[in-house]
Amino acid sequence: MTEKNNSIKQIIDFRIEKMKKIRELGIEPYPHRFDPSHKSIEILSNFHKLENQTVCVAGRIMALRKMGKASFIHIKDGRGKIQIFIKKDNVGENVYDLFNLTDIGDFIGIDGFVFKTRVGEISISAQKFTVLSKSIRPLPIVKEKDEEVYDAFKDKELRYRNRHLDLIVNDESRETFIKRTKIVNEIRNTLNSKHFMEVETPVLQPIYGGANARPFTTYHNALDQNLFLRIADELYLKRLIIGGLEKVYEMSKDFRNEGMDRNHNPEFTMLEFYWAYADYLDCMNLVEELIRNAAKAIGGFKIKWGEYEIDLSQKFEKKSFYQLLEEETGSDLSKIKKDEMLELCNVNSIKIDKNSNVGQILDSLMSNLVEPKLINPTFVIDYPKSISPLAKLKRDGSVDIVERFELFIGGAEFANSFSELNDPLDQRSRLEEQSKLKDQGDEEAHPIDEEFIKAIEVGMPPTGGVGIGIDRLVMLLTNNRWIRDVILFPTMKLEKD
Repeated sequence: MTEKNNSIKQIIDFRIEKMKKIRELGIEPYPHRFDPSHKSIEILSNFHKLENQTVCVAGRIMALRKMGKASFIHIKDGRGKIQIFIKKDNVGENVYDLFNLTDIGDFIGIDGFVFKTRVGEISISAQKFTVLSKSIRPLPIVKEKDEEVYDAFKDKELRYRNRHLDLIVNDESRETFIKRTKIVNEIRNTLNSKHFMEVETPVLQPIYGGANARPFTTYHNALDQNLFLRIADELYLKRLIIGGLEKVYEMSKDFRNEGMDRNHNPEFTMLEFYWAYADYLDCMNLVEELIRNAAKAIGGFKIKWGEYEIDLSQKFEKKSFYQLLEEETGSDLSKIKKDEMLELCNVNSIKIDKNSNVGQILDSLMSNLVEPKLINPTFVIDYPKSISPLAKLKRDGSVDIVERFELFIGGAEFANSFSELNDPLDQRSRLEEQSKLKDQGDEEAHPIDEEFIKAIEVGMPPTGGVGIGIDRLVMLLTNNRWIRDVILFPTMKLEKD
C-alpha cells in the first residue's frame, strides 16, 4: 500500500470511529430527510429582511475553524456558501460535543438566526445542529484565503474521473454545468415556441447513416443480427417529416467510433431539427436566433473565447465555400484538377493520402487553411456535392454545388445544415456513390439504407434540416476549450491498477 493510500485509510478509519461515537450518543448520522427553509444565496441577498430572523439551512462543511468553546464553519449548498457560527453556550454541551465529531465534507443542518460578524460577514448563529451525512472519505485538499481558492482540485484527469469531487470543490466547474442546463432549456424553449415537436428515435439502428463517421457495432442475441449505435438522427427524423410531422427535433446522444481530442468525445449530444417547406436559408436564420437566445440566457451576447471577444449580437456573416478557399489560396478550386489540389496540400504542409477523392481533398484544405481563421460567426455556404450526399443541388442550376451551410465561430464548427435532398432517384444515386467509396476503404462513407430510400419514394416535402453540436456550443458560450470540461462524465480509458 502506498504512503498516500495508507494515509487515506487512516483518515477513513478515524472518521468511522467518529461515526460510531455519534451512534453511541443515540443519534443516526444518516437520517432520512431534512427540511431547510432557505438557500445560502437567499440569505446573502436578503440580509436586510432576514437579519435576526430564524432560518434553517443545510449543506456540506467546506471549511472548519474550531476555537475551544466556539467555532466558525462554512457550508456549501446547491446555490453557494454561507458562514455558520456555533458556540457551546448557545447550543449546549451535548450538541457541541456532537459538533466536535464532525469533519470537512460532512453534511449538516443548522437552525439559527441571521447576523453580521464584527468584520461584516453575513452569517448564521447556530441554535440547533443536525448531522445529515457523515463523510468518511476526505475531500481533495482545498485551501481558501480571503475567499480565493489557491490550492484547488486542479488535476484535470482526476477531475474527469471524479466529477463528484470536481463539482464539490470547483465552483467554475459547477457553474459550467448549471449554464449548460440553461442553454439546453433555452434551445428547447425557442423550438417549442415555434411549434417544433420534440421526438425520440432509435439509438440502436440496423443501418447507420446521416453523417460521415465510423459507428460502434453491437450484437442483438434475440434478433441474431448486428446493430449500430446511431451516428446521427437524420434519417429517422426525415421519415417523420414524410409522415406529416412538419416540424420535429431531437436532442440526443450520438456515438462515433473515432479519435478523441479537445473537440471530440465518442459519446456526445446533438440537436437535429427538420422543418417542412423550409430551406437552408430559413434554417440559417433560426440557428442564429437559437444561439443568440442561448447566449442571452446565461449572461449576454458578448462572449470570451480564449484570447478573443466575440459579439453574437451582430448579424452573422455569409461566405461561400469556394470563395473562402480562393481568398486563402488565390485559386478557384472549383475549376482546378485533383493533381493541382494535391500540390496545394503539399505546399501548405497538409498531409493527405494521394488516393483521397476530390471531396476529401477540398475538405482538408478548408479545415486546415480556412476554418481556424473564422473567428467571428460565419456561415460557410454552398458546398461541393461530393462531400454533401444528403443536400439538394443549388437552385441556380449548378451541378456540383449543394445548398448547405456550416456555422463557424472562434475557428470551430457549430452547426451543419442542408436544403434536404428529397428526390429519391438522386438520393439513391448519391448513396450508391458513397457505397463505392466505402468499398474503396472509406470507413466514414454512408452505407445504402433501402428503408430510408423507400420512405422518400413515398414523397418528402421541401425540407430544411440542421444539426448542432450541443457540447461544442456549451464550450463556446462558457469559454471552455476542452469538450471534457462540458460533459459531466466524459469517456475515459480505464485506469491501470
